[in-house]
Amino acid sequence: MSGLHGTLFSSLKKRQMHILSCVTFRRSQWNPDIAVHEGQVVSAQELTALLQPLFTQNSRNLVLFLQDRLSIDDFTYFSESYGNKNPFQNVQEILQSSPSSLVLPAVDCKATSYLLNVLQESGDWKLTNVTNLNVSQLEVNASNPNLLVVQLQPLASDLKDISTLEAIAENDKIIGRVTMDLQERGIHFSVIYTAVRPSRNSRRTDVVAELRRQLMAAEEEESSSYPPLNVTTGNYTCILFHASNFSLKANSSVLIDLTNATFLTQNVDISASECSDSNTTLSLKYTNPVNGISSLEIRFLMTNKFYEVSARGWSTLHLVEIVQDGEKLAKFNVSGISAPAEYSFHCQLVGTSNLYPARLVPSNNEAKNWDVFISKLQIQGFNIINNQFSYASDCTGFFTPGIWMGLVTSIILLWILTYGIHMIMQLTTNSRFDDPKGPALSVPQTE
Repeated sequence: MSGLHGTLFSSLKKRQMHILSCVTFRRSQWNPDIAVHEGQVVSAQELTALLQPLFTQNSRNLVLFLQDRLSIDDFTYFSESYGNKNPFQNVQEILQSSPSSLVLPAVDCKATSYLLNVLQESGDWKLTNVTNLNVSQLEVNASNPNLLVVQLQPLASDLKDISTLEAIAENDKIIGRVTMDLQERGIHFSVIYTAVRPSRNSRRTDVVAELRRQLMAAEEEESSSYPPLNVTTGNYTCILFHASNFSLKANSSVLIDLTNATFLTQNVDISASECSDSNTTLSLKYTNPVNGISSLEIRFLMTNKFYEVSARGWSTLHLVEIVQDGEKLAKFNVSGISAPAEYSFHCQLVGTSNLYPARLVPSNNEAKNWDVFISKLQIQGFNIINNQFSYASDCTGFFTPGIWMGLVTSIILLWILTYGIHMIMQLTTNSRFDDPKGPALSVPQTE
């Protein structure tokens, strides 16, 4: 592969610094002043410094293959040593045939978004989101810097490992096909293969209780590693939307992961969104999200009303609509998504499943063909101050099922204790006793 520089790094949580792996560095063009060792989590600034040779060379064409989740352990877990067919065949061929390569065992979750922002702010890089995976139709001007972002298909987390293995192998074929197309066109380019979040969370067995609390705090930090999507009207923000996972499934077979396109690369059109004091509509339009769907629009319709009973205004998400290819309209009534107008709304799980605390209920036949899954949803459509979420009203009430079970059990035990004490208090002792030296004691039946 003449002129191909392969760069490979895996995404991992910011404070997970105990990943162990044998990594070989061939540093013919990388900055030797920045030392990288096993277990180190490379920060966003360090990554930009490491990749600086790619930004200063004569031929600046960068291809970013972005997956939803990936860890360095995946290259061992899904390797041939475990009896599986190697799903990273093309990736390994690129590394072996490249004149220069770099493998990083752990990278900060914010590094990818930070790198994209740096390249976009520099002004001379042309950003192109590759959706149809047919690079031969792209117009790549080799005289100017080009950044091609290829969204790989997500790895289905609710399926078995064999399905994950097949998804990784399919993504590997996509990487091989795209790089081969660029090679055949005689374009010199560099490759980055990474992900938004890790696929595995390693834990040390000797971590003390204090460190466990820190790891939990790191997990919360990782879930909000990218900023929320905001819709502005004039000089102020009128809608904020954030989720750690935003996925759809069409006809129970086609999985559409919109998390990266919505929050990371923001390859979404929000121009049709509308804001007012009483009604707000968040419109998310995607072009070619997956093969077979040319356009997809998702609308969140919110209202703000004043209720005399509570003497305050309440914002409610009452309807969600999905429009496929501009024709097929699916409507969902929303249950359980409301908050005081001054607050934002947060819920751990939102979707079409009956098990979720906030549900999307299909209201027409077309909606029955869709499954929606939103994890850690936070949305606000009114009274946004300083472009930040207000205090969040959570969908989980105070009396959870566990609390109710504890209360009922406590009441039953308390009733048994009360009844037992009452029965003990009803016991009486004899007021007269038999004297063996005297006549026998005669107790009348009335007593």
